[in-house]
Amino acid sequence: MHEVALGLDTFGDITIRPDGTRSTDAQTIRDIVDEAVRADEVGLSFFGVGEHHRHEFAVSSPELVLAAAAARTEKIHLGTAVTVLSSDDPVRVYERFATLDAISDGRAEVILGRGSFIESFPLFGYDLADYEVLFEEKLDLFSRLRDEKPVTWQGTTRAALENADVYPKTANGITAWVGVGGSPESVVRTARYGYGLMLAIIGGSAERFRPYVDLYHRSLDSFGRDRLPIGIHSPGHIADTDAQAWEELYPAMEANRNAIGAERGWPPYSRLQFQHDIGPEGALYAGSPETVARKIAATVKTLGADRFDLKYANGTLDHGKLLHSIELYGEVVAPMVHDLLARG
Repeated sequence: MHEVALGLDTFGDITIRPDGTRSTDAQTIRDIVDEAVRADEVGLSFFGVGEHHRHEFAVSSPELVLAAAAARTEKIHLGTAVTVLSSDDPVRVYERFATLDAISDGRAEVILGRGSFIESFPLFGYDLADYEVLFEEKLDLFSRLRDEKPVTWQGTTRAALENADVYPKTANGITAWVGVGGSPESVVRTARYGYGLMLAIIGGSAERFRPYVDLYHRSLDSFGRDRLPIGIHSPGHIADTDAQAWEELYPAMEANRNAIGAERGWPPYSRLQFQHDIGPEGALYAGSPETVARKIAATVKTLGADRFDLKYANGTLDHGKLLHSIELYGEVVAPMVHDLLARG
């Protein structure tokens, strides 16, 4: 089997310091840059920062955070997880990532999505009734911009373009993915426009996503496209032992899930649910390096994935624990995963 790339994602969760006080938004952002530097130092492939517009998360402009990280890193690819294209302008998104690509010397990636949170829509003056058409039209326009040639385009969600050129130009184009949560229509659309497929597996077993992988491959074939990469985004946390990782993660997960769940009508998060999530049928990759490596390797085998991105920041876990998790992921888990996959 080919060697899988291992990356990290964060939404910029506001953390609680060891003394129990809440970190500031500004300090959280500076911590994220330090975490990206550590990820680069331990040899990981990708560092992704999500876009949100709510009080639990510090990052509303991921490209700025990534630009700061680009100036302090050397090899790691830097991107979003995700950019909410529906409530942004494709031209501006492309310009920002082309600029990030220049700063990072070709290491920029963008993962485009519709967004699982809706705060950005009213914030930027978009109607949620247009949720589907906004993404469809803007993805179409962004796809044309990727050619870096003058674009003529017309739709219903922004002004038309007539032979419009966009700058700066990149050396080799921008690596682009679409984040998909599990709808067949989204999988087919991702293949039609020629993007890598990034599966957000945040609940249930990886096995249940196998039909989407097969659909993606069939769709690429039907559109006459070459093979494109498949990635996985799932949450987790690594510590020296299983017990330590679970003890550190559960309170943070509980607070995070219950805060969001109160808005969405979810039942309260429980230890029982947590035990399921960290087990073989759950989507939480938490435990010792050995435990996490085995679960990642099993998922990669099941789905034939090219990349696995661990969402390492979950809820209020403090910066020190996150740094240690990153170190274990790069120095212990990554070699172990590669070894497990090489054995077949």
